[in-house]
Amino acid sequence: MNFTRWSARLPGTQRRAAGRGTEGSVPAARGEYGPRPEPLPGTPAAGDPGDSFDGPALEDFTVREIVGRLPGLVALVYGREHRIAYVNEAYVAAFGPRPAGATVADTCPEAEDLGLLPLLDQVLRSGKPRTVKSRRTKDGGSYTVTCLPVDSPHLADGGVLVHAADVTDHAEAAERLRASERRHRETAVTLQRSLLPQELEQPDDLRIAATYQPGGTDAAVGGDWYDVITLGAGRTALVIGDVMGRGVRAAAVMGQLRTAVRAYARLDLPPHEVLQLLDGLAAEIDASQIATCVYAVHDPNEGKLVYSSAGHLPILVRDEDGTVRRAEDPTGPPLGTGGWLHSSGSIALPPGSTAVLYTDGLVERRREDIDEGVSALERALSGATGTPQVVCDRLLRSLGVTAEHDDDVAVLVVQHPARDGADAELFHNAALELIGGVEAAPRARAFASGVLASWRFPVELRDLGVLATSELVANSLQHGTPPMRLRLRRTDRRLIIEVTDGDDHLPRRRRAETEDEAGRGISIIATIASSWGSRRTPGGGKAVWCEFALPD
Repeated sequence: MNFTRWSARLPGTQRRAAGRGTEGSVPAARGEYGPRPEPLPGTPAAGDPGDSFDGPALEDFTVREIVGRLPGLVALVYGREHRIAYVNEAYVAAFGPRPAGATVADTCPEAEDLGLLPLLDQVLRSGKPRTVKSRRTKDGGSYTVTCLPVDSPHLADGGVLVHAADVTDHAEAAERLRASERRHRETAVTLQRSLLPQELEQPDDLRIAATYQPGGTDAAVGGDWYDVITLGAGRTALVIGDVMGRGVRAAAVMGQLRTAVRAYARLDLPPHEVLQLLDGLAAEIDASQIATCVYAVHDPNEGKLVYSSAGHLPILVRDEDGTVRRAEDPTGPPLGTGGWLHSSGSIALPPGSTAVLYTDGLVERRREDIDEGVSALERALSGATGTPQVVCDRLLRSLGVTAEHDDDVAVLVVQHPARDGADAELFHNAALELIGGVEAAPRARAFASGVLASWRFPVELRDLGVLATSELVANSLQHGTPPMRLRLRRTDRRLIIEVTDGDDHLPRRRRAETEDEAGRGISIIATIASSWGSRRTPGGGKAVWCEFALPD
């Protein structure tokens, strides 16, 4: 078969009209070129014996000679069965010799690896070139293959010119880059997950679950985080935040902020004061990165969440009847911006209700206002029932969050269960207003003794509870100011005793000398109780509390 009499249609290349008059085709054989175009003025025509140019002309070479020496792999096939007419030296070096007249399907196993058979069929049918990029063969080589239709009067069913470029080095470099990116992402995800709580604290009065899902493989890990912090006296701090950055750096900043939140929470400050401290710290950690955050405190005696927000999305609360409320205000700028005085707000969290704290990855979508996403979350939450973990999963599904989601997502679900029956018998509250002077102390002891007996505590625990009540009340009568109040609370796990008064000076434990007549009360409390603490209350005043773990 005379390969030199064939021509190939090469896309994207402009050529002068050949003697055959066929636009867009390459003259196929030596000596069949038409008249050469006139040279530009002052330029000798190539191949003219009278010109000063004495090099070889194009027609001095055969197509076979040129194609045979190309570094790219070239094969020519013809007919509907794709029989082999020619393969060049580079093709033979890569895949071995191929017998002329044999079909590609029978003698070219590389064609299956490269997906050539359907490609050849498409080119024959459409008469248009086709290209597949970076296909890998079983021996590990990678090739980009272009198939071009061949026009020839000698081929009734047409032919296809196959050109394959060896891109193995490029493919291996790309794979090394992808592997490096995967390792980098895995490092960031590992760091991110290690900085999140490995196990959530479960307060007596709340049921809590959280979910963190990193973005898909094409998305860099962000700085989303959440936390649950037991403050004592039955109170719980809930935190969720988002560092506005990507990768290991964002995860590291997130870890520092989370650690700082836990430290500030131990001071038992109001939510807005915690955010005020975080605001200054965030600027010191990395002035180029800012973060949003919500810090909320739940007090079972008040039945509400007191919260402060630094540029974060609003808390949502679902009531027992399915009504969803949104905590709108107050919201300050993100952490790290400085110059803003944060303030606290509150939203009711009665028994039977569920609160959801979340990051923007759950509700933010491209080409969609974020408020629409929050509204979609409200609709999903209104019908989401079950345990906190079930609610987490349902919200992710309802908002279309999958493993390929393009942003990190953190969700914290908090339920205040409505208790009845035997479970309700394990939760009780009792309070006494401390009116008068020193005579309030014996009334408080008698009140505590009667309440603890009615709660059926063991005698030893009752005695310890009465002693703790006596010391706390005596401390308040001596150092505090009215109004004063004694509060007793039992849960399924602990007894809590708390005394509040109108003075904001917090007590501290100190070593009492032998001759001192006072100063031993807090030391006694610290010795007999499982834990104790104090905090300033809104509007002035303080609360001093202690806890006793209940026997199993």
